Amino acid sequence: MSWIDRIKARFAPPPPPKTVEERLSQAFEAAQADDHGAAVALWRVLADEGVARAQSNLGACYAEGLGVARDPAAAAEWFAKAARAGDAVGRRNLAALHFKGEGVPQDDAAALALYGQAAEQDDPAAQDMLSWMLLEGQGAPQDLAGARHWALAAAENGVASAMTRLGLMANNALGMERNKTEAASWWAEAARRGDADGQAMLGAALHLGQGVAKDDAAALGWLLRAEAGGSGLATPFLGAVRAALTDDEARRAEASAHAPMDAPSR
Repeated sequence: MSWIDRIKARFAPPPPPKTVEERLSQAFEAAQADDHGAAVALWRVLADEGVARAQSNLGACYAEGLGVARDPAAAAEWFAKAARAGDAVGRRNLAALHFKGEGVPQDDAAALALYGQAAEQDDPAAQDMLSWMLLEGQGAPQDLAGARHWALAAAENGVASAMTRLGLMANNALGMERNKTEAASWWAEAARRGDADGQAMLGAALHLGQGVAKDDAAALGWLLRAEAGGSGLATPFLGAVRAALTDDEARRAEASAHAPMDAPSR
């Protein structure tokens, strides 16, 4: 660097301060690089400045023990600050703590209310959990219409577990007329998105020929995927499906269970 350049550099104006979005991005990049300590430091400064998303992210670090010691009570405090500021993720995360009773008293009604607020803000995970709670009658009396409404909203946002729930509601006539064809369609979409219970239910539908043409070979492939994914719903059907196939058909079905799946269409 020449002496003129050094003089220019000395008297040059300082760079403009980073925007909140740039600082949030910097913290996110640190977290993505597994430098959670750096991410926590950046989020803490922003959280102290009242940035709701940083408060929510800092709470998540305390909830999971990332870059700090795990502290559910501290997580709840930061989530509550974010929730009061209107942050959907903060509301959903605080709802999860109330649901589990971690860092705050266990309170299904409080969880339901917070999930509802986040769901109204189009948070897909909150919509899915709200649907489940309304279906199960947790935190409020069972509300089948509400459960279906929020499952549809979550499904529109690509949540596979909500698609599986919609299939179950259609199959069991919960909040709607029984429609096994619609049930199989939802399970097929959930299955292609990797939801293990959706895969199990699609396999069962294919085996029974309910809502879809009977196809035991395809059924076995989906049931095996479901079993590998941890769904206990597949187990009761596996014996009967295998018995319906020749050894060669079963081997081909087993191979299909390990093949890449087509991209989801919905």
